[in-house]
Amino acid sequence: MNDKPGKKITPALDALELLKADHDKVRGLFREFEDLKDIDDEDGRKGRLVDEICREVATHTMIEDEIFYPLLRSVIDDDDLMDEAGIEHAGARELIGQLETMFPGDDHYDATVTVLGEEIAHHIEKEECDMFDAARNAGLDLDELGAQLATRKEELDDGLPAQDIPAEAVAPRGSARQAQRPPN
Repeated sequence: MNDKPGKKITPALDALELLKADHDKVRGLFREFEDLKDIDDEDGRKGRLVDEICREVATHTMIEDEIFYPLLRSVIDDDDLMDEAGIEHAGARELIGQLETMFPGDDHYDATVTVLGEEIAHHIEKEECDMFDAARNAGLDLDELGAQLATRKEELDDGLPAQDIPAEAVAPRGSARQAQRPPN
């Protein structure tokens, strides 16, 4: 699978298991942020957590936009469902872009993260119900699709550029930029 040092080798998941695992991870990260939201002296921890949220969401939306959604669109007859999902991804990228220019403690920082979390929660609910059912019913090879998604996700995690997706959607929000915050 992967013999790179420091990389965790995980058993192969089918596509829906992989996407659900991503969803569960992001839900947990947003819950963790909510626990920190009203604590003033946790800005550094908040920033690192939001960086991780944004990386996870950006990578997840890209593997869906590049692989899962086009395949699903080709086998189901529900353009509205697929269009809504694409627009929801665009909304998430917009909020991530806003967070890229903000720092913990800024006006509306916590609110922006909260809105992103709410939008992602709605998207996950719709996806896990409607899209996952559609994928199962379409007879897709979910094991092969899972392997494709996992491979692309690993490439993105390793820093390869997105395919036909705006570069700002993958730009990591590293702590270095946060450390360079201008003084108040």
